[in-house]
Amino acid sequence: MNNRLSTALSAIVLLAFAGCASTPEPAPPAPAPAPAPQTLPISPPAAKAAPRPEKVTTASTVNFDFDRYVIRPDARSKLDDLVGNLRNVNLEVVIAVGHADRLGSDAYNMKLSVRRADSVKAYLVSKGIAASRIYTEGKGERQPIKDCKGSGKTKELIACLEPNRRVETEAVGSVTK
Repeated sequence: MNNRLSTALSAIVLLAFAGCASTPEPAPPAPAPAPAPQTLPISPPAAKAAPRPEKVTTASTVNFDFDRYVIRPDARSKLDDLVGNLRNVNLEVVIAVGHADRLGSDAYNMKLSVRRADSVKAYLVSKGIAASRIYTEGKGERQPIKDCKGSGKTKELIACLEPNRRVETEAVGSVTK
């Protein structure tokens, strides 16, 4: 009987160890998420629509004396008006494009048109506009707006070509309305 008891105990121990060696019990399931708190639908108070930015573009054209890139007094007032129009504007960019008349060589007129644009930029910077917002470009004599007959540097021809000696300035930004 001892032998049977010993065999039975051995079998029970083996079964117990076999049960332990099998796959582990699965982890208990994660707790269910807490229910969302109940909220009552509340209408927002009658509020104004959120302000939207509105695109703003303003431009100015200033003329220059023959063979000069110094800003004339009449041009200063136009540029001052441009700066005044930008007071409440979130400025994105100002583009100043310089031009020259047809008198002189192409290379000279290109340099002169760049100098004119740069002088407008310097003036705008002196009025508080960030230099990093102003881009300049020179077109030389390639984009005349007035065609005049004649050749040589006569007073009449120089006066007639004045509209071609210019810097066209355009400012783009936005204002909240």
